Amino acid sequence: MKYLDEYRDPELARALLARLHDTATRPWTIMEVCGGQTHTIVRQGIDEILPAGIRMIHGPGCPVCVTPLEILDKALHIARHPDVIFTSYGDMLRVPGSSSDLLSAKARGADVRVVYSPLDAVRIATDNPHKQVVFLAVGFETTAPANAMAVLHAARAGLDNFTMLVSHVLVPPAITALLDAPDNEVQAFLAAGHVCAVMGWRQYEPIASTYRVPIVVTGFEPLDLLEGILMAVEQLEEGRAEITNQYARAVRRSGNTAAQQAITDVFEVTDRAWRGIGEIKASGLSLRARYADFDADLRFATGSLSVSENPECIAGQILRGTKLPTDCAAYGTRCTPRTPLGAPMVSSEGTCAAFHSAGRRVKSIMEGS
Repeated sequence: MKYLDEYRDPELARALLARLHDTATRPWTIMEVCGGQTHTIVRQGIDEILPAGIRMIHGPGCPVCVTPLEILDKALHIARHPDVIFTSYGDMLRVPGSSSDLLSAKARGADVRVVYSPLDAVRIATDNPHKQVVFLAVGFETTAPANAMAVLHAARAGLDNFTMLVSHVLVPPAITALLDAPDNEVQAFLAAGHVCAVMGWRQYEPIASTYRVPIVVTGFEPLDLLEGILMAVEQLEEGRAEITNQYARAVRRSGNTAAQQAITDVFEVTDRAWRGIGEIKASGLSLRARYADFDADLRFATGSLSVSENPECIAGQILRGTKLPTDCAAYGTRCTPRTPLGAPMVSSEGTCAAFHSAGRRVKSIMEGS
């Protein structure tokens, strides 16, 4: 990728780190709300070279990880229908539901296919008029425009065999819920650059003002993150609580208004359950009534399902940032990327997967706590 190296320049990284050491005079706790940022932080060891007292908490920024268990069980229920072609992104296939996953359903004969865009699913529906094609629509605001466009395209084409199982979630209400939690320790946030590229940062302004918490829109490369952390620490040290934009090369305050309009046309805000966290008011998107024909929940009458999390998995605490993967007794032994107990070990953006791929391990008694 052209110009990528400049965002990984070791000399610039050392300069930013030196500025951080000069700026920080006391402990601060910062949360990144993006799984992609988490992977960069952990893979590059950024959290381990920060000044003493600067602590990074890895938030619920993995869309696969926060998809509620009930949605996975509904997906499995629908995928087992003999006339269904069930489509999804690849990392969703291995996320465990209550008792199985979509990859296992595929192995048992279900027609489950990996797609790289919701429009791929629309094409499959066009090519298979005698099959019901279902797309599992998950993600934050980043993926919502493409999913909206798929619905609009299917509606214009008059497709009556295409539906979506929707589980979209929104970042600002999650940040508010974290700040309202009685055990909250977060003092500043790094906002996800790709989400803000779509939505801008106006929705974050009342959060910063009400809770007196700095929020820095941040990119995903090592230098992006070091600079974003520095900008957050500078605000904390100066007693400021503002929205600042580190990711200026990609994000504007107003965001992408065309993408926002597509989202508004197709979806409406709804309450949403987050896996391991619970229901957060007005934190999700669902299809508007005029697009009810494209709602897989209604088409297949899934209703409410009784679900049960693996009692050994502490995914909820990890997603809330109150525990690290290495605090889990199953981490790296009974729970690995090949045999995951929970979603954070499956997804390419999951915190457990990030720790595991970076070789982070549970410290022994001899090494200390």
